[in-house]
Amino acid sequence: MSDFDAIDSLLDAVGPQAELPPCHVRRELRERARLSKAQVARALGVSPSTLSGWESGRDPAGEIRTKYAYLLDGLNAKLATETATETESATETETESATETGAAPAAQQPVTSGTAATATPVPDLGQDGDEDGDEGGDGEDVELLVAPEPCVLCGRPAGQRVAGFAQHLTPADCRPAATGAPAAPPAGQPTGHTSTAPPRTTRPAARAKGSTRATKGSKGPARHAFQEPSGPVDLIREAVQGALDEHRGDVDAATAVLVKRAIPDAMRLLDETRKGARYDVIAHPWIPDILKKQTARGADQIWEARPKWTRHELPPGRHQVTALDINGAYLSALKTHLPLGRLEHSTGPAHDRRRSGVHLITPPEWEHEAVLPNPIGQRDEPGPLWVTEPTLRLLLRLSGPRHQLCAPPQIHESYTSGATENLLEKFRIALKDARDTAIEQGDTVTLEYVKAMYSKFVSTMGESNYNRELYRPDWMHLIRSQAFANLWLKALKAHDEGLAVVRAMGTDELHVIGDWRRVFAEGRAVTEVKVKDTYTAGTDAAEHEGEEE
Repeated sequence: MSDFDAIDSLLDAVGPQAELPPCHVRRELRERARLSKAQVARALGVSPSTLSGWESGRDPAGEIRTKYAYLLDGLNAKLATETATETESATETETESATETGAAPAAQQPVTSGTAATATPVPDLGQDGDEDGDEGGDGEDVELLVAPEPCVLCGRPAGQRVAGFAQHLTPADCRPAATGAPAAPPAGQPTGHTSTAPPRTTRPAARAKGSTRATKGSKGPARHAFQEPSGPVDLIREAVQGALDEHRGDVDAATAVLVKRAIPDAMRLLDETRKGARYDVIAHPWIPDILKKQTARGADQIWEARPKWTRHELPPGRHQVTALDINGAYLSALKTHLPLGRLEHSTGPAHDRRRSGVHLITPPEWEHEAVLPNPIGQRDEPGPLWVTEPTLRLLLRLSGPRHQLCAPPQIHESYTSGATENLLEKFRIALKDARDTAIEQGDTVTLEYVKAMYSKFVSTMGESNYNRELYRPDWMHLIRSQAFANLWLKALKAHDEGLAVVRAMGTDELHVIGDWRRVFAEGRAVTEVKVKDTYTAGTDAAEHEGEEE
């Protein structure tokens, strides 16, 4: 075979590529269908970061392009069907209302017998929307719809479909819908009473170039049936209101439903808060064996340094002990250094503060057990162990010149990646704002819903059957360890301010003796603490009833 024959064979093998809608339409279709990037990426067999690239301007190629085009076409058909159904229901309601008052609805027009049941092609418009078909038009037919459908660009009724998407052809027609009743269809076009679902095609047709001008001239897409909320907090508010409406104001039933769906809702909120973010979330990276469970019911090799400490000897005399509850411990811990990419192995004692992960260390001796808990937690066996970034940073901080409470830990090896402390910051702030508003308004439904969202989000991002969208056991350990480190630092603050620390447990329980209000602010905000219990302890004091061992 000659070189030219080989080239001809190669060219013959290259068939026409599936056409894709503009990148902003791709993202809009996914969001209107309330699908996360992780869900779509998993269905297509790619990473969420790759999908982000496709929604930002890059195009796939080959077989994956065909699959992606087929998915987008299916979403467009499904959303258009549901929108048409909703429009028809709204029109019928308007008709019934007008009938009761004896007036005919203004938008109702008779359907002529000459109207076909299928879309009819009309002449192609040029690039500038002129009917003379000047150079620049791509030659594709524009379909005239039997029943108006919401324009994918502005949400108002459109009588044409281009590239499989209902839209206006001129900037003058493509504008945000005015408040109030929807506009009537143009004269001579049928109304929503004869609405039919658009046919499902095997792939989207090529878009008309005139639609590009309409996109640039519009002020932004206004959602119709699937209206996009104005912000992450609105997702929470709408979910709560929807649950209350569904259960006719039954607070207990609405709360139960919201808590049950807290995990997928948290993932949707995460997607919303990641829009326009600098870094993409890698949902299913390669994970080293130390982060995998050794048995089905066992644990991995990471030590989280969970506090479980009680002071053995109190100062002489009887004392009133206050058990303080640390508010939103896991919520605050979402602000921690999280690795972005694949964890890379390294050996040696060096620690790079620009990276984060897990580290095999030999912890230092702790000589302050009488008055402060060991920052490494209660550990039975000596020797090296794998700890997380927050635990290592806490030990390095305590060994520094400011505190000098211990020797530096010995680092043997690490699995780390480039990191940022702000990866989940918008997600955290959205939950915090919703929590603060719920407390201020006495909204127990929203408060329990938000608590379930951040607590279950953290607890199910490891090897869990309840969250398949995110598999980051490294993040789970880091966030939990950050909560434990935050509690330990509060114990240190209490000790430095002259309070006697009596107990530190888990993420949110700190028992102290003394005037704690001069050290900690009292309240329900995440920066405040509240009283959980008070009891008497010390010489000749009765043992506190119900005290944890």
